[in-house]
Amino acid sequence: MKQTLLSGGLILMASAALAETPVLTVYAPDYFTSEWGPGPKIEEAFEATCSCDLVYSAGDLLPRLLLEGQRTKADIVIGLNTDVTKKARETGLFAPHGQETGDLTLPIEWNDDVFLPFNYGHTAFIYDNTKISDAPTSFDALLNADDDLKIVVQDPRSSISGLALMLWVKAVYGDQAEEAFGKLAPKVLTVTKGWSESYGMFTDGEADMVLSYTTSPAYHIIAEGDETKSAAIFEEGHYFMTELVAQTANTEEPELAQAFMDFVLSEDFQGMIATANWSFPAKLEPEKLPDGFKKLNLPTKALFYSEDEAAALRDETLDEWLTAFSQ
Repeated sequence: MKQTLLSGGLILMASAALAETPVLTVYAPDYFTSEWGPGPKIEEAFEATCSCDLVYSAGDLLPRLLLEGQRTKADIVIGLNTDVTKKARETGLFAPHGQETGDLTLPIEWNDDVFLPFNYGHTAFIYDNTKISDAPTSFDALLNADDDLKIVVQDPRSSISGLALMLWVKAVYGDQAEEAFGKLAPKVLTVTKGWSESYGMFTDGEADMVLSYTTSPAYHIIAEGDETKSAAIFEEGHYFMTELVAQTANTEEPELAQAFMDFVLSEDFQGMIATANWSFPAKLEPEKLPDGFKKLNLPTKALFYSEDEAAALRDETLDEWLTAFSQ
């Protein structure tokens, strides 16, 4: 009987201790929380500093936030980008991040006090340099290439990289964007819902080029010892993308949420980004990047729309895209 009471008491003590462990709920995209994404390493590193339990809730971020509104369970939201943050900001769900951003290593100036960058990259077309020796060096050259060049891209309605391509073309061609889409369309083998499907088609040899990021070859160089993948660098410039993290204003763990925001720009967090997310950290000196990143072809010009500009152009440019790709 005494042993039973003792066992029961230990169970109650363990349960009480577990109940006292604070939980930080982080909304993140599926790729982020997958075993090959940065999420697991970030979780492990943060939990080592916080005596807490970081719990990811994966899925599409913006639709979920718009649906939940003030009922959201999120303490932290990670993985939004500036092409969609206007709607996220207008929900009123987010609080200032409280970080100094003057020393970020981004190619643009950043002064947003709500959404904090944790990585960045440039949209680019990736090709196999053993198969294509004369890759286009401008967007014009790509659009005027033979139509037997086969490219796979992502749908701007379901993919952030697809949306980035759409805005990239708009940034380069302005009022002539629809004409540019019309020249691109015959070269597009297929438009996939997301990045993984199209990149898989490219690596399987089904397409000559794929819409991805200038940092994509780093994965092949570092993880596979393969230097056959390159980014075609265009003289007009490349569309800049940054992924962002923010804390919610109604979090029940404000100190823990703030601690996570502090952690984001730490060298521990930033040092994981390059080879866990295969992108450039938002705050890490170039000499601290893995050697494979130093072999990348990179643009000298970054094209970028603020969230207000992106929101203003999105519907108009999507109509132009759909018109061109429905021919």
